[in-house]
Amino acid sequence: MTTPTEQLPPLALITGASSGIGEELAKQFAENGFDLIIAAEDGRIDTVAEELRSTGARVSAIQVDLRRPEEVERLHAVIDGQDRALDAAALNAGVGRGGAFSDIPIEDEFEVIDLNVRSTVHLAKLLIDDMLVENHGRLLFTSSIASTMPGTYQAVYNASKSFVQSFAEALQEELKDEPITVTSLMPGPTETNFFHRAEMDNTPVGTSKKDDPAQVARQGFKALMSGKDKLVAGSLKTKLTGAANSVLPDKAKAKAHRMMAEPQE
Repeated sequence: MTTPTEQLPPLALITGASSGIGEELAKQFAENGFDLIIAAEDGRIDTVAEELRSTGARVSAIQVDLRRPEEVERLHAVIDGQDRALDAAALNAGVGRGGAFSDIPIEDEFEVIDLNVRSTVHLAKLLIDDMLVENHGRLLFTSSIASTMPGTYQAVYNASKSFVQSFAEALQEELKDEPITVTSLMPGPTETNFFHRAEMDNTPVGTSKKDDPAQVARQGFKALMSGKDKLVAGSLKTKLTGAANSVLPDKAKAKAHRMMAEPQE
């Protein structure tokens, strides 16, 4: 425990922090004076924690499978057990699955829903309740530019991100009179392990040049700290795509998505 005169740094939670955008978000928080709780389903989270401690941050690493409700509760218990309240959280954990909906096992689609939707709602419920008690907090949801277009050959993933986007924007309105900010981060295709895990190596988007996750994280952290509602993050190309998606009809966007995500022989 700390003494009354000891001032602790702010504390942040980052999920999906073992690689990609989540790892880069964790670096942003650490480099900007936060202590961290980082979570992911794989053992690499411990390696990331060691690297982050070199910044001087105190880092707790939790290996947890957020697809399971009891694991969400276990992560929350770890947060509750800290010596201070949480100041910020980046709900970044997510997974995709590419291919024709008729070809994908339903268990794979349920995994996308359980992680991207169910666990996000569950953890957000717990954290917002805590933040209302503490009378402060910042929440960052990793949505996606995919939330703005029908996901031909990624049907459930894009739908899950549309849910996250709508959910974040609803919470912004509900919490507008509270000292809690909600920010939606909307990256485009980013150079992470996402497309390989989603079995999309044989698609145009899987083989294309993608955005730098460090750039996406820097932009996302800045948006969170400034209280911005949402941000299409990444390269100029991604930002132009985001602008185009705001005016194009859904059928045109569905066709464009097919050109990116349809598996190639």
